[in-house]
Amino acid sequence: MAIVNPSSGPASGGNTVLITGTGLTGATSVHFGSPAATSLSVISPTQLTAVAPAGTGTVQVTVTTPSGTIVATPSYTYISAPVITSVAPSSGGGGATVAISGTGFTDATDVQFGSVPATSWSVVSATQIVAVAPPGTGSVLVTVTAPGGISNGVEFVYAGGPALAIKLSDLLDNIAGVFHAIADACTTISGFLRRLGL
Repeated sequence: MAIVNPSSGPASGGNTVLITGTGLTGATSVHFGSPAATSLSVISPTQLTAVAPAGTGTVQVTVTTPSGTIVATPSYTYISAPVITSVAPSSGGGGATVAISGTGFTDATDVQFGSVPATSWSVVSATQIVAVAPPGTGSVLVTVTAPGGISNGVEFVYAGGPALAIKLSDLLDNIAGVFHAIADACTTISGFLRRLGL
């Protein structure tokens, strides 16, 4: 008998699993259901590591040794990567609160807007995450990372509102400056005309 740790991993495979038991010397293969591990390394007569292949559902892990086949427990469960179906709003500035809807969000470990982590985020349920968009520009893909892997990406577009507001503010300041200059000029002309007795 042998023990598998961890007993779950991403459906895409690539997860390194430690199998502890007895009689593991000379092990030639490890199978996750029917598919064989992509690699294995015997550490000692009581331990070996194996890299899980891609798979789905829950499968039995078995180890083939010169003495026979060892059944490991517990069974190994493949976890699907999260899936994002929508983000709302789909555009906004840095600091916008965004609701991410989809599946497989339980135990999420990261939320990214492009290559930048969300300023903050929290898992509301297995189907929803609320995140605060970090500063950014242009169009980026929002992704969620969980034990099953990285989700698909859904587009979030950074709006140009903040930049436009800054330009409009500068324009208003310039207009105000022109009016002040005109007022000063009128005052000067008025004083000059008074001195002339006009």
